[in-house]
Order: sequence, then structure tokens, then C-alpha cells
Amino acid sequence: MEDYETPETQETQNTTPTPEDLEAIKAQLEEEKKAKAAAEAALAEKDTHIAELEASLSEAKQGSEAAAAELTSVKEANTQAVVKYLGAVRVANPTIPQDIITGDTIEDIDASLAKATTIAESVKANLEAQAKEAKVPAGAPTRGEISLEGLTPREKIAAGIQQKGGSQS
Repeated sequence: MEDYETPETQETQNTTPTPEDLEAIKAQLEEEKKAKAAAEAALAEKDTHIAELEASLSEAKQGSEAAAAELTSVKEANTQAVVKYLGAVRVANPTIPQDIITGDTIEDIDASLAKATTIAESVKANLEAQAKEAKVPAGAPTRGEISLEGLTPREKIAAGIQQKGGSQS
């Protein structure tokens, strides 16, 4: 057989690296190894940072759950305190109808009490004014003459007999 060059053998011969090419390839390989090492280090650093963030998130969730439980407890205590305050305000103001004093917060109860007190004072002042206007003097009224206007003659005679101390038959 003869040495016969095929395109494949020719390509292989043409692509055989020279010592300069080998040095360039080695340098490129070293750079890629360094880049790979840097990428792995960055990846490891990223994984560490992710783990730290996950730990922080877990702590934050626990803190959030604790805060939510505490908030629920505080709201319940506040509601109980408002109910007790409402009862105390109603007991302290017996002259004001109980259903007029209302509210869901202490401020609402205080505003309701102020409004109810203003209304009660206004009603009391009106009643006192009416009482003064319709004041009846103490004791029996003085006896005056009976008006005979509009009476029939028979009624007039009966009234005259009564004034004299007589009896009617």
C-alpha cells in the first residue's frame, strides 16, 4: 500500500499543535482553572450567604409569630379593659340611662359619656325651668267668689244656698 493521504489524515497533520500552540493552550487552561476556582469560591460564598439569609428568615418568622401571639394577647386584654371601663362608667353615672353610654374604645366611651352628660344636664335644666313656670303656691288657695256666669237660675239659687251654709235637697 502506498502512502495515500486522505482528507482526515491531512486534517490531523494540519492540526497538530506546535510548541507555541501548546503553551497558549496551557495558559488558557490555567486561566480557565483559575476562573473555575474563582467561580467555585463565589458559589461557595453564595451558598454560605444563602444559608445565613435562611437562618435570618427563620429567626424573623419566629419573631413574627411571637409578636403576633403577643399582639393577640394585648388586643384581648385591651378588649377586657374596655368592657370593665364601660361597666365602671355606667355604675359611676346612675342618672344616665345605661344604653346611652356606649363605645368600643376608652375614647369612644368618654365621648359618649360627655354627650350623655350634656343631654342629661340640658333635660334637667328644661325640667327645672318648666317647674318654675308652673309653680303652685304652698297651702290652700284663698276662696273667692264663685262665678255665676253661664249657670241656669236653678244652679244660681243652689250656689247661693251653699255659700250661706245651707244644705241642698
